[in-house]
Amino acid sequence: MSSVAVLTPESFAEHRSGLNEQQAKANVGSEDETDVVPTYKEAFPPLPEKAASGEIATEPSGAWTKIRPLKSSLITQVFHVPLEERKYKEMNQFGEGEQAKICLDIMQKTGAHIELSLAKDQGLSIMVSGKLEAVMKARKEIVAKLQTQASATVAIPKEHHRFVIGKSGEKLQELELKTATKIQIPRPEDPSNQIKITGTKEGIEKARHEILLISAEQDKRAVERINIEKVYHPFIAGPFNKISGEMMQETGTRINIPPPSVFKNEIVITGEKEQVAQAVARIKRIYEDKKKKTTTIAVEVKKSQHKYVIGPKGNSLQEILERTGVSVEIPPSDSNSETVILRGEPDKLGQALTEVYAKANSFTVASVSAPAWLHRFIIGKKGQNLSRITQQMPKVHIEFTDGEDKISLEGPTKEVKQVQEQIEVVVQDLVNRMDYTELTVDPKFHRHLIGKNGTNINRIKDQYKVLVRIPPDNEKSNLIRIEGDPQGVQEAKKELLDLASRMENERTKDLIIEHRFHRTIIGQKGEKVKEIRDKFPEVIINFPDPSQKSDIVQLRGPKNEVEKCAKFLQKIVAELVENSYSVSVPIFKQFHKNIIGKGGANIKKIREETNTKIDLPAENSNSEMIVITGKKANCEVARTRILAIQKELANITEVEVCIPAKLHNSLIGAKGRFVRSIMEECGGVHIHFPTEGSGSDTVTIRGSTEEVDKAKKQLLHLAEEKQIKNHTSELCAKPEYHKFLIGRGGANIRKVRDNTGARIIFPTADDKDQELITIVGTEEAVQEAQKELEILIRNLDNVIEDAMTVDPKHHRYFVIRRGQVLRDIADEYGGVMVSFPRTGTLSDKVTLKGAKDCVEAAKRRMQEIVEDLEAQVTIECVILQKFHRMVMGAKGLKVQQITKDHNVQIKFPEREETPAPEQQVHENGETNGEVKEVDPSVPRKNDIIMISGRKERCEAARDALLALVPVTTEVEVPFDLHRYIIGQKGSGIRKMMEEYEVNIAVPPPEDQSDTIKITGLASHLERAREGLTERVKELQMEQEDRALRSFKLTIAVDPRYHPKIIGRKGAVITQIRIDHDVNVQFPDKNDENQDQITITGYEKNTETAKEAIMKIVSELEEMVSEDITLNHRVHARIIGARGKAIRKIMEDFKVDIRFPPSGAEDLDRVTVTGLPENVDEAIDHLLNLEEEYMSDVVENEAMQAYMKPASRMDEPKTSSKGFVVRDAPWTSSTEKAPDMSSSEDFPSFGAPVAPKTSPWGPKRF
Repeated sequence: MSSVAVLTPESFAEHRSGLNEQQAKANVGSEDETDVVPTYKEAFPPLPEKAASGEIATEPSGAWTKIRPLKSSLITQVFHVPLEERKYKEMNQFGEGEQAKICLDIMQKTGAHIELSLAKDQGLSIMVSGKLEAVMKARKEIVAKLQTQASATVAIPKEHHRFVIGKSGEKLQELELKTATKIQIPRPEDPSNQIKITGTKEGIEKARHEILLISAEQDKRAVERINIEKVYHPFIAGPFNKISGEMMQETGTRINIPPPSVFKNEIVITGEKEQVAQAVARIKRIYEDKKKKTTTIAVEVKKSQHKYVIGPKGNSLQEILERTGVSVEIPPSDSNSETVILRGEPDKLGQALTEVYAKANSFTVASVSAPAWLHRFIIGKKGQNLSRITQQMPKVHIEFTDGEDKISLEGPTKEVKQVQEQIEVVVQDLVNRMDYTELTVDPKFHRHLIGKNGTNINRIKDQYKVLVRIPPDNEKSNLIRIEGDPQGVQEAKKELLDLASRMENERTKDLIIEHRFHRTIIGQKGEKVKEIRDKFPEVIINFPDPSQKSDIVQLRGPKNEVEKCAKFLQKIVAELVENSYSVSVPIFKQFHKNIIGKGGANIKKIREETNTKIDLPAENSNSEMIVITGKKANCEVARTRILAIQKELANITEVEVCIPAKLHNSLIGAKGRFVRSIMEECGGVHIHFPTEGSGSDTVTIRGSTEEVDKAKKQLLHLAEEKQIKNHTSELCAKPEYHKFLIGRGGANIRKVRDNTGARIIFPTADDKDQELITIVGTEEAVQEAQKELEILIRNLDNVIEDAMTVDPKHHRYFVIRRGQVLRDIADEYGGVMVSFPRTGTLSDKVTLKGAKDCVEAAKRRMQEIVEDLEAQVTIECVILQKFHRMVMGAKGLKVQQITKDHNVQIKFPEREETPAPEQQVHENGETNGEVKEVDPSVPRKNDIIMISGRKERCEAARDALLALVPVTTEVEVPFDLHRYIIGQKGSGIRKMMEEYEVNIAVPPPEDQSDTIKITGLASHLERAREGLTERVKELQMEQEDRALRSFKLTIAVDPRYHPKIIGRKGAVITQIRIDHDVNVQFPDKNDENQDQITITGYEKNTETAKEAIMKIVSELEEMVSEDITLNHRVHARIIGARGKAIRKIMEDFKVDIRFPPSGAEDLDRVTVTGLPENVDEAIDHLLNLEEEYMSDVVENEAMQAYMKPASRMDEPKTSSKGFVVRDAPWTSSTEKAPDMSSSEDFPSFGAPVAPKTSPWGPKRF
């Protein structure tokens, strides 16, 4: 926010008052300040100019002060720690790490930057940089933690200790920071004078020196304590401390006299020795003098009047002392004594006594009898009534005491009497015209009497003009008090008793509604429950607190209404229960993104069309379940649609298997472990059991055909086993053995299962016990499987060491990528350890250590890898470089999958840089070198992808890569349909590209081509072509439909009927458009044919819309318009707030009423339009309202005229001469005053101005 200062002659005179007297006298032409004319230089002091070279620049005097240069807020300090003082001397061992850790901690704590370095003498150099305070704190911390600490003591007088500490310990903190030491000062009760300093030798010396300096400085000062009787202290201090102040100023000492509230005789004087001696001598002289000359008298003054004698902050006592030289001694407030002692010279005591009595009697205390229940009415709303009295007499203090029938007054005697009379009049008036009554109502009905948000009680208060006090719940009182007008009190009492008796006849009903539905019934911000309460206004609905999680909802009110409300709520709950049906759909994780669709389009569409809630698992979750909530039928529809998307995207088969419901739980297993193991073993198929209690025997299996058949066989076999006999056993094995027990592709565990017929379940990553293996089957099968597994586990615990030979040229394959291959072997074969010889040695011996079986299996696996490496070949796969990115896929996922599936290595070439010109042409047209012909049959280096591995695997990988190369096909689409295919902002074509996983290229408009190119994988092209063709057919049908919808029908309607056809805010015409599915266009203001209305749509619809419009016109033609005269002063009241009142009149009488605009010639003319009988009734009503409102208008105008302040039109206007200065530059003969209209003297922003010299001095840029 900016402000503008206006300089006037008056303000300038005030500004000049700061000058010295001689200047002021020289510049003032007359005694009248308004006639003072300043000089130009005084009004506008020039800016200080730069001093000439060789001259000493002086401090400019006047308005402009010198700006001090800014100092950097950052500093750097370097200090050295000698070798012998270092805490951590072994830099290359533990010390260096510890030092770094300490420095890092200090940097975080203080915000300073620290650098450490080692000097030649093995000393430690430390550089600290940052803000001053941070650097000092950091230095202190470094010295304490990195440097060996010494300690020393220094002895100074005990009384000097406080000067070392300083105010609030600031001096001591500053000293510790400055010297990087810890200084310990003995406590005041400790007699020792020894100060202990801890830190480095250098820091201790500095601190010791500083402390001794402080002590030496204090030795120069003297402290004198003298005992003077307390009663003589006022004479030494003087009135308002004038005498002691003068003494301190003259002697340069500090005199500390204890305040009246401290009962000590000791006066302390500090300062230079000589000055202290002078001050002591003067104090003693005053004391001796007053002791000889003064005498005392004792008088009795009421305890309540003591405070008036003392006055605010003791000012009255000081005034008496100043005027009479007499000290007045008042007994302490906690004493019961009423004796006041006056001490002074005998001839002054009489005057002082008179003043004491005057002060004591200047204030008085009185009381007014007033019933306690009237106190709030005397005070008024927000203290308005009382403020009228206190504003006139602010010195009077009025106090109301709760429960007492009196009002206490305190203040000046005369004013207290006036206030007392005024309050007595108010009390008498209130007693005459007000009454109160009390009634007894059971506390349980109190909140119902109050109503929601106080609606009931506020209505009674406003209606009967009374005050009703209902006790709060914690008082547990049944007494209700009503105060106010006698008649209103009786009526309010009657209504409250009626309400209470009605409530006694009411009933309460508890409904059990599940807690989860409460928030839904209440609605956002209570909107839904408000609708219910509006529907049943006599019923109070109470929901339990959310934290209680209670299901009980309480209804209270008349019996019939409570029953109706209960049925209504039960109906709502039934609908909510129906809508809360939930079903889980297992969908393969890779298809979740397709279910969601671009920007959530697919899932949003399913939710809207099925009216269900669909929740997908989090992206980082392992769950594949999609949960659908809503009505059962809707959930099933949504489930079918989601499954259809999955089925369309992948080759998914769904099979239903009939298994007795009683076996479902045993097949699922604890926490689903059993069924999960079947799903994992069968390639991740989905097995869905019906919900418990449904009674259904149907189990659904979904996945690829081969895996579904496998899972079906296993489920049926297990179900059969369960029916015959079922047995379960458990054993433990180290988690690292599990992969070996399972074997590659589950070979080992399948062998055990085939031999024994038992099922073995290993723990998942989510299970708590990672060692527990569960065996399920017949008792015999389980025992056999357990024996085999125990043998395998015992063998795994038998650790051996073996060796094998591997050609050194293959060693690198095993150890590259941080030994990833070896880690995989260890994970797969029970944690076997494989050690290769060091790099550089020519040894081919490889050592394996682990369980015997694991070592053997690992050896076999390593031999397989070596054989693969021996048989490895490298083949080329030629794919144009522009397709490489598509072949790789997002983040290389596609090529990684091929590498994994075929166990090969694939290397893509480097991307080709922008090709340089093949030749340089000389000016004469000859080329530099021979032209090399490029053979198109030879592939470019950048197009060749290298594949390494076994020959058959490399060829399979090459085929897989070539299958990923996109191909292009063309589709003929009429040019005029291209923009519809592209869609708004490309949404249409993007959707097709995402749906069919292809790229669709539409030719630019300037080509006028009908050919659209589709690029993508061969397997996707056909679907994309069919989809595009289908879209073209849809668009052609839409074109035909648009042609039918473009039929236009024009009708002629008198323009004065147009607003009525349109309706308020277009309501009427919008309804016609919706009902008949047409577009209705009215003429613009500038159109020649103002009576033409155009209807566009299907021909049949335009005819029906025309009939609807003409029907409105025929009704309007029957209407009449009449003008009436209504005084414009009542128009606003007739219209009402935001037109609410006039709208109601128009609706009641079915007419249209138009008021004149603000600039109309006849402001009183109002037009009423409608059927004749309605118009007559509306006019009568308006004239009645005019008559009623005019009486209020006349009364208000009279009141405003009475309240209007006196006019100031007759006040004389003083002419302003403006601002005048003398000796301005333009008053000289060579200069002219600046021209206000000149663009040179007063240029506008941005306008170029020619430079010119001026009296305003040289321009600075």
